[in-house]
Amino acid sequence: MARIIAIANQKGGVGKTTTAVNLSAGLAYLGKRVLLIDSDPQGNLTSGLGVNHEDVQYDLYDVLINDVSLKETIVPSSREGLDIVPASIQLAGAEIELTNQPKREKRLLEALERAELDYDYIYIDCPPSLGHLTINAFTAAEAVLIPVQAEYFALEGLSQLINTIQMVRKYYNANLLLEGVLLTMYDSRTNLGNDVRNEVEKFFKEKVYKTIIARNVRLSEAPSHGLSIIDYDLQSKGGQLYLALAKEVVAHEESKE
Repeated sequence: MARIIAIANQKGGVGKTTTAVNLSAGLAYLGKRVLLIDSDPQGNLTSGLGVNHEDVQYDLYDVLINDVSLKETIVPSSREGLDIVPASIQLAGAEIELTNQPKREKRLLEALERAELDYDYIYIDCPPSLGHLTINAFTAAEAVLIPVQAEYFALEGLSQLINTIQMVRKYYNANLLLEGVLLTMYDSRTNLGNDVRNEVEKFFKEKVYKTIIARNVRLSEAPSHGLSIIDYDLQSKGGQLYLALAKEVVAHEESKE
């Protein structure tokens, strides 16, 4: 049975899609079967793993609005064991169209239940907002992973995200957990980076991942080649950090068994 985890932060530019792509690729590198669901109309996850939008017959929009089977949308990535449910710009219309859909907050959950997928992990890359697409992800997921940029204003808006998680628990998904908080774009040389790290650890305590993702040029280069950092440059600082994060995730899972 796959663990379904939403990756979310309504603040843009915090390394959310970077984390979705590279954590998933790291898990696939370790032999896990992973499905990535691109729930962001920008489709950066889709293009960042080398999927050409013109070659996609169906995407997440068709699942949520047109009742297309989730299995029909799945495309393989270049990394063995890592598959993708792509997104396109038409997904932006789903925010409006879902308003009039019956059980609109459970469309993704029901699609996942019908699909009977064979994966170890399913990660949902949420858009940088708290609309219908994110609520669908939270309703379908077991837990939420929050990337937090180690910069000024990093904690701004997090209270709203936590409130949304609590609202989803109350009305749609009582079992939704906080999976963890990941510090990204960290620069240990700055006082600000260390201050944000201390604040995040003080607030979220043991929920903060031990692995911290530092700023790395190779990480920002990889998507332009349609590759994860694991396949673009595993030996880079970014590659080693995301592999370490994947190992931390697996070790945490195994400790619960």
